[in-house]
Amino acid sequence: MTLNSTPISDAESQAVDIQSIICLVSADMEVVNQTIAANLNSNVALINQLGAYIVQAGGKRLRPVALLLAAKAADPERIEASKDQTLLAAIVEFIHTATLLHDDVVDESELRRGRETANEMFGNAASVLVGDYLYSRAFQMMVEVGSMRVMEILSHTTNQIAEGEVMQLINCGSADTTEAQYMETIQSKTAILFEASTQLGAVITKQASPVEEALAKYGLHLGTAFQLVDDVLDYTADAKEMGKNVGDDLAEGKPTLPLINAIERSSGNDKNTLINAITNASRDNLDKVLAIIEQTGSLAYTARVAREQAKLAQNALSILPDSKYKKALTELAEFSVERAY
Repeated sequence: MTLNSTPISDAESQAVDIQSIICLVSADMEVVNQTIAANLNSNVALINQLGAYIVQAGGKRLRPVALLLAAKAADPERIEASKDQTLLAAIVEFIHTATLLHDDVVDESELRRGRETANEMFGNAASVLVGDYLYSRAFQMMVEVGSMRVMEILSHTTNQIAEGEVMQLINCGSADTTEAQYMETIQSKTAILFEASTQLGAVITKQASPVEEALAKYGLHLGTAFQLVDDVLDYTADAKEMGKNVGDDLAEGKPTLPLINAIERSSGNDKNTLINAITNASRDNLDKVLAIIEQTGSLAYTARVAREQAKLAQNALSILPDSKYKKALTELAEFSVERAY
């Protein structure tokens, strides 16, 4: 079972080229990257070293890209992003990076994007403290924007992310986690930063409330789809492509949707195998677990839910005027469910 075998639409279409999407804001992203580098500068050498290690680790910077695309889609006549737009994009990436540092410590992760996590390289204490620094630096940068609305959105977002992290911690090792509980967790932990990013694209271009609400809705559904695809890929993707080990979620005791659905659909020894795997947070029986998840159709189910979320994201864009940026946002939703990494 792969996501590529169940595309977002029934029609055959060429795979979305993520680089062509990013290319639309490449000049602005250069400014964002310069802003990130400038604001990582500290008198404390370890902060510079560890911050640079994770920020420069790669990745597509999808949240800043989504913010910039949303701003351009809402105001397609503007050629260049304003300083506040690129600053907000950098802030969003700082918040995301801080969450990664904290996540990897909590999850005791060893690999991210194909290389050692910061906590493996520098230790847990340094990772947590530098994560705190990035959060506080992000709020310093927010002040420069000079908008209470921006502060309101991002302060709510960071608080919600923290709640989502605690919700995930509570659910770890629990075979009783429901689909509704899990969806609430991933919307708080992951999707809300996508939501804030695209919403800020509307706010910073001074759009009317309906446009702001539509772009916020787009980001929330995009982020939800993105996380659900991650859930599938954790059980199906090539480790080199994903940059982490297959079955990491299981080894960390995380009941993600494929496992939650498989437990609901299975019975007897198969159900006990799944329950024991999540309760013991072990990949010892990973092959058996993978076989049961496949047999129950739970990977296909999760992929289908992800596609539904991506379609909801696309539908939210109907309020926007047609432009290459609106098209890029539509394609970004497609990419979120077509990707293999």
